[in-house]
Amino acid sequence: MTTTSGFLLDQVMVTRGETRLLDTITAHLPGGHCTAVVGPSGAGKSTLLRLLNRLDDPSSGRILLDGIPITELDVLDLRRRVGLVAQQPVLLTDRVAEDLRVGRSELGDHGIRELLQRVGLPVEFVQRRTSELSGGEAQRVCLARALAVEPEVLLLDEPTSALDGVSSGVIVEAARDHVAAGGTVVLVSHDLAVVRGIADTVLVLDHGHLIAHGHPDEIDYLEAGR
Repeated sequence: MTTTSGFLLDQVMVTRGETRLLDTITAHLPGGHCTAVVGPSGAGKSTLLRLLNRLDDPSSGRILLDGIPITELDVLDLRRRVGLVAQQPVLLTDRVAEDLRVGRSELGDHGIRELLQRVGLPVEFVQRRTSELSGGEAQRVCLARALAVEPEVLLLDEPTSALDGVSSGVIVEAARDHVAAGGTVVLVSHDLAVVRGIADTVLVLDHGHLIAHGHPDEIDYLEAGR
């Protein structure tokens, strides 16, 4: 792996009015690994995640993907390469099968069943109405929809927050499988057990500042169990 693989944040700042959400963040999020972003509520974690596929843009500084500034990439192509699964699931169609085809219209029933299995949902969900899904089920459908377009990078914002322990384990395995296949995962989570179990690199944010960055074993925040 070269230092240009993955994301590089270079002096990234985000301000909203008088509030500084991120303050001159410089960090490397290596390709082919899982990077976890942790910290207290309001630290800027979700803001950072949204920058990586240009749902937001920094007020100053720059972000590079594989050595290329993401502002030079077509934004739709970027979002196919870098898929975001938000904390609050948003389903776009009336049925699960249709939702999984949103970004990949040619996806067949066999592919849909495989995706459902990857996120721990029964194959019978192919014909389920999205309005009938629980919050945790909707979260997993959104993950399956993101996986359907075979992104290079998965951005996961609190992916286990609405799930029980068994379902959380399914999400962790899906993330591990993505990395094992050569993909990249950037994970925002308050679940420090999940972070310790999956992350190769950890960033700790506090009030918009990057206060620690390294291997999970080097991060006091994880040991404190906050």
